[in-house]
Amino acid sequence: MARLSVSLSEPNDNWLKSQISDHNEFTNKSDLINDLIRQARRSEAVNAKLKQAEESGFVDQSKDDMLAEFKARINK
Repeated sequence: MARLSVSLSEPNDNWLKSQISDHNEFTNKSDLINDLIRQARRSEAVNAKLKQAEESGFVDQSKDDMLAEFKARINK
């Protein structure tokens, strides 16, 4: 796994800490940041698919098929 050192503003650091302590879903900042990046990647995939659909005029995939495709891409 790649390592990265980042500097956070105090409000952002406090927000990260609160997400970890308040929700018990994440054990550390790295887990939370990785999840935020996964969410951003998923959003990009959805937005790209929507743009493609808008430009082509139609999409032949069902919403369930699209969701499965997005999840498969994210989990690679």
